[in-house]
Amino acid sequence: MKLYRTKVPTIAREVLDLLTRENDIEVAPDHRDEAIKDLVAIMEDYLRRDNDFRNLVRDDMARRNVPYDQYGQVRKQIAEQTGHALGDDVERFLCRQFIEMMLNSPHVDEVYEEDKVIYRKVMGILRANDVDETAIRAEAATKIKNVKEGTVEYEEAMLHAMRDVKKRKGLLEER
Repeated sequence: MKLYRTKVPTIAREVLDLLTRENDIEVAPDHRDEAIKDLVAIMEDYLRRDNDFRNLVRDDMARRNVPYDQYGQVRKQIAEQTGHALGDDVERFLCRQFIEMMLNSPHVDEVYEEDKVIYRKVMGILRANDVDETAIRAEAATKIKNVKEGTVEYEEAMLHAMRDVKKRKGLLEER
């Protein structure tokens, strides 16, 4: 799962709405906004740590003079060493963090349902808000047919095209 900053408030609201609507948790109306902020804070913290992690990988590769085509291998290796969640582990990490927050937050009055039931429901919301990166890349590729694949120009054009597709889909904030 790739978590996009623009999806964070939506995910937080959907999680809280579903769990309160189905009486899995109880949140007083005057605590609702704070409970949402707690969920947002978890995701924002993950995004911050993920950015720091990407910088760590880049710095490590530069220091050891590792070619960019080995980025995925180095990333996976460093993730294992540091315990940083990647891929499908991101969803599991966020689910566990959300449940922990609900059990300890002063803004959630009561948790009525078992962890595994809440986990399954939260996982459903996270998966529903997941983005098909392959489809985005395919759509972006259709916009750069005039550039030879495998070249630096192609990769630069692909980055710009993907950014445009993501902006159009509301996945990136306008700057």
